Order: sequence, then structure tokens, then C-alpha cells
Amino acid sequence: QVQLVESGGGLVQAGGSLRLSCAASLRTFSSNAMGWFRQAPGKEREFVATINWSGSSTYYLDSVRARFTISRDNAKNTVFLQMNSLKPEDTGVYYCAARGLSSVVATTTREYKYWGQGTQVTVSS
Repeated sequence: QVQLVESGGGLVQAGGSLRLSCAASLRTFSSNAMGWFRQAPGKEREFVATINWSGSSTYYLDSVRARFTISRDNAKNTVFLQMNSLKPEDTGVYYCAARGLSSVVATTTREYKYWGQGTQVTVSS
């Protein structure tokens, strides 16, 4: 059974930083592209960042491109999201996802097979 477990969320003031982690019990982790998504109250889940199997290719939501960094450690089956210069509009539940069938980056929810339970990020103004 595949499990993705996010951690590192919390409450931070605007301008602060958080580092999210996602530990995956996925036997094929090193061949999977991974992604981070977020969902604010009353809004649809949206793409934030994605990384290919090796870490050589990444892609970001325009509004976070200059502030967030996605990375991975295949030896530890873990993907990270470093979030700097946080803004109140970054508030939401952040979800880790694994493509399951592809090593290539992707930006839509339907392209991801496995999902974590999410971790809350709250940025106060």
C-alpha cells in the first residue's frame, strides 16, 4: 500500500519560511515524478510545483516560482518544498502527490495517482 506523508506545515508570519517534507512508501519512488499542490478554503486544489524522477527538471506555479524550491532525495524516498517569503495568499492545505506511472513532470491533479493527506500552512499578515 502506497503512503505519502507530509510534514512541516504550520503557522508563520508573512515573509517567513517553511520547509515541507513528503515521505513516500513507494517502491518505485526514484522513477516517479512528484508534485506539490495546495487547496485554500472554498477553492479548487491547484498546482504548486513538480519535479521529475532525477530532479533535473522542475516546474512551478508562476506566483511561487521565485520563492519556492522543490527538491528530492531518492535515497530517502522524500520530496521537499522550501517556501520562502511567504504571503497570506499562500495559505492552504498542501498536498504531496506521486504520478505513479511516469517520471515526467505534470501540472494537473488528474495526472497524479497517489496523494498524501495534506499539511496545513497558514501565513498571517
